[in-house]
Amino acid sequence: MDYAIPDLDTLSRQLTSLDRTKKAKMLVVDDEPDNLDLLYRTFRRDFQVLKAESGVRALELLASEGEVAVIISDQRMPEMKGTEFLSRTVPQFPDTMRIILTGFTDVEDLVEAINSGQVYKYITKPWDPNELKAVVQRAAETYELLKQRTEELRRSQAQTALLTTIVRAAQDATHLEASLEPIATAFGKSFQADGSILQLVEGNSLVASQGKFSLNGALDNWLEKDPLVAAAIESQKMQVAVNIPGDATLAALDHYTASGVQAHLLVPVSYREEVLAVLSLQWHQPCTLREDELVLLHLSAQQVALALTCVRYYRPVA
Repeated sequence: MDYAIPDLDTLSRQLTSLDRTKKAKMLVVDDEPDNLDLLYRTFRRDFQVLKAESGVRALELLASEGEVAVIISDQRMPEMKGTEFLSRTVPQFPDTMRIILTGFTDVEDLVEAINSGQVYKYITKPWDPNELKAVVQRAAETYELLKQRTEELRRSQAQTALLTTIVRAAQDATHLEASLEPIATAFGKSFQADGSILQLVEGNSLVASQGKFSLNGALDNWLEKDPLVAAAIESQKMQVAVNIPGDATLAALDHYTASGVQAHLLVPVSYREEVLAVLSLQWHQPCTLREDELVLLHLSAQQVALALTCVRYYRPVA
């Protein structure tokens, strides 16, 4: 089977084809069962809805389920007011949009909650279903925008760290092998891979020298058994398997079964048509890299090739 990827556009289409549109999570909190069921029925088609009958139970749900996009909470509940409950969610989930339902004129509580950023909007009871749906939709869109900006900032910081590491490897490494692990680690962290290996190549064959990064525990190196590696070296093109369990040929290979790797990206590191190394990025779930990340991988691999060439020329051996 030919795994050669002819260009970044084709690769991008393959990688993003596995993106699944998942329902956003929302949490509804009300001590009145009828209201709780009504809120659930209103939003279950568009959201993954979690229900809680009290602020205490809602906090337990968030602790087990993690962040949600939107919380709708009643204000008047026994044990804990809605505004008190929502305030407790702010430190751990700052991006979550919070909506309060109130049938009373608790002006001071609401004003304080809104001014402190704890509440996105308040809705009076009895609410208009269409109005509530519109408010929740805007809240969910605001949440997604916040998450996108946060992720863009994280990626920008990771890219800066990656390029800085590559430059430092060329400047500071005492020998060629010493430059491999920091570069592999920087790539693994930048692309949120479960594992990353940068292994040297000589005469179109892998050699023992390598640097590894693992998110959890030890990382076995089975690259010499993998057909993607041979294809990357021969073609000098990026190779990808975005969904290994769905690929009968790769899924049958023992090293993929044993490692739990479900997506594998191989990047040849080449200088003047000579492959100096291969970079392996491994994930334990289907890969969903974007086109700008693929471009970064391609450009970063060129920087790594220059770094390895400099280190090999000036400080070739340990």
